[in-house]
Amino acid sequence: MPNLENLDWKNLGFSYIKTDFRFIASYKNGSWSQGELVSENALQISEGSPVLHYGQACFEGLKAYRSQNGKALLFRPLENAKRLQTSCERLLMPKVSEELFLRACAEVIKANQKWLAPYKSGASLYLRPFVIGVGDNLGVKPASEYLFIVFCAPVGAYFKGGIEKGGARFITTAFDRAAPKGTGGVKVGGNYAASLLAHKMATEQGYDDCIYLDPATHTKIEEVGAANFFGITHDNAFITPHSPSILPSITKKSLMVLAKEHLKLKVEEREILIDELGAFKEAGACGTAAIITPIKEIAHNNKSYSFEAPGNITKQLYDLLLSIQQGEQEAPKDWIFEVG
Repeated sequence: MPNLENLDWKNLGFSYIKTDFRFIASYKNGSWSQGELVSENALQISEGSPVLHYGQACFEGLKAYRSQNGKALLFRPLENAKRLQTSCERLLMPKVSEELFLRACAEVIKANQKWLAPYKSGASLYLRPFVIGVGDNLGVKPASEYLFIVFCAPVGAYFKGGIEKGGARFITTAFDRAAPKGTGGVKVGGNYAASLLAHKMATEQGYDDCIYLDPATHTKIEEVGAANFFGITHDNAFITPHSPSILPSITKKSLMVLAKEHLKLKVEEREILIDELGAFKEAGACGTAAIITPIKEIAHNNKSYSFEAPGNITKQLYDLLLSIQQGEQEAPKDWIFEVG
């Protein structure tokens, strides 16, 4: 496993690297503990824990960047805190307060400062907060005890076909990511376990990942692997899908603001038919892990759609987003959380 001394910051992938400390808090008797930093990365939980049998688990992902003056900057962590609360509610888990969430993230960053990627290295410190149901249990019911944990790892690009590498290739899948009134709109572990086979089948065909269509009709674009989709039309409109079974992406939400207010584009969040792909000159996958990954090709029903990768607007959005995340450009209110 890589250690700090031999890390190649400019060529990091997206994989687990053990860092020095993680934060852990426990929920017992109706309340969360204050939590603490620990060095041990292994958990000891009951064999009856609902997370092991019934998937009572939800998680988040957010990144810390090093600014030019060396400070650690978190991008929109309050949005992650709120989304985690929504996921907890869906699985009948106790909500983690915004205060506890932010404090845990800040403590993890401070304790692992040496793992924070250098300024403009192309890497970042990825934080993974998660909540799991634990304790002695057998029947299908909510756990009586829970753990809230935040660990971190330095990461690079999620997709190999990143902004500097000519874009990524995707193929539609016949599998559904989520049921029409299921858990697609929340960030729960089971959604991702169910996606593994579709991802494997896509990569075995030479693609970076798959594109999921809506579960009801299989005619509308939903998600791009573990990321959200957007397209740029030939008349320069930013279009992104809307569906209750799509995870609300904080990155996509931010790009919609930047596209409208900074680039003065028309922005639409609506249903996108897969047959509309020909209307786009650019397309991309966006999310905390993916940031903005240009899409150069989408295959569907023996037909291939090609896009500029990266196109001019996609590149402008990427540069603008990264400049805000790294503290180079003034951010909208409450977008940047500085860890002192």
